[in-house]
Amino acid sequence: MLKAIVVGASGYTGAELAHFLTRHPEIELAGLYVSEGSLDKGKKLSALYGNLVGVVDLPLQPLANSGIKRACAGIDIVILATAHEVSHHLAPLFLAEDTVVFDLSGAFRVQSAGFYEQFYGFTHQFPELLEKAVYGLAEWNAEAIKGTDLIAVPGCYTTASLTALKPLAEAGLIKENYKPTINATSGVSGAGRKANVASSFCEVSLQPYAVFNHRHKPEIDQHLGLPVVFTPHLGSFKRGILASINVVLKAGVTAEQVNQAYQRAYANQPIVRLMDGTLPALKNVVGTPYCDLGWAMEGEDLVVFSAIDNLLKGASSQAIQCINLRFGFAITTSLL
Repeated sequence: MLKAIVVGASGYTGAELAHFLTRHPEIELAGLYVSEGSLDKGKKLSALYGNLVGVVDLPLQPLANSGIKRACAGIDIVILATAHEVSHHLAPLFLAEDTVVFDLSGAFRVQSAGFYEQFYGFTHQFPELLEKAVYGLAEWNAEAIKGTDLIAVPGCYTTASLTALKPLAEAGLIKENYKPTINATSGVSGAGRKANVASSFCEVSLQPYAVFNHRHKPEIDQHLGLPVVFTPHLGSFKRGILASINVVLKAGVTAEQVNQAYQRAYANQPIVRLMDGTLPALKNVVGTPYCDLGWAMEGEDLVVFSAIDNLLKGASSQAIQCINLRFGFAITTSLL
């Protein structure tokens, strides 16, 4: 049986990861870690998340760089649910201990060092790891995931958007010189667990933010191979992402061609559900690992709708998909 640890385990995605790993028949959850300065160190995870009482009662242990070798003794899998600059520094240390690292931050998602200075506010120190890292869009990069020890799990908005757009781009159906326009709304859990006035219940409203400068926009561009217009919105609900994406198709593209593109991409992918005669709704995906896709077409105009749980398919359950791919387990193991 493989052994795994989660670093940054006190956050929403860390708790979801711990829950999935506890259910995994091939993996033992061997440790949960937080930073030395965390107010949650020493507490049981179940003390923070009541749904995990009797399920995940492991303590949250403080972790310093000097303790990494000890934490990695006998460990096969390290999952980093940490801030971008923290993952940037920790990943090389864990890789040096012969573990396979799954990073949920943005620290290794784009193979351009300048990207990090512009969008993440730090200078990337490990260009060799940027070259090595595989982007963990599970339905599209399965073979590459199997052959690396560093998997960069995609962002939540990016997962919803790329899952919707890549079948069209791969089939060459998108009109040249027209940018797909993505309007996506996320629940406030995407802002994390730390207290913040902007994401407090009484302050939250449906509103756009980070217009033209959200860091997921260049991530989408990079992995789609096409530029997009991306506008994120904050919704007054806890979790989930619904993306509405406007696409201009090439002249003469038929509804059958669009349908075939999605069928080719996802007919054998159990986590992506193609809606038949209905459109996606958050109530059908929240609390599940699914991405639901639906679309409507009029002439050259196509609107694609993509719905995911931002904490699951947008983070923790996709990380589990990547773990399953990397180690040869069925992709739905512990997820369904």
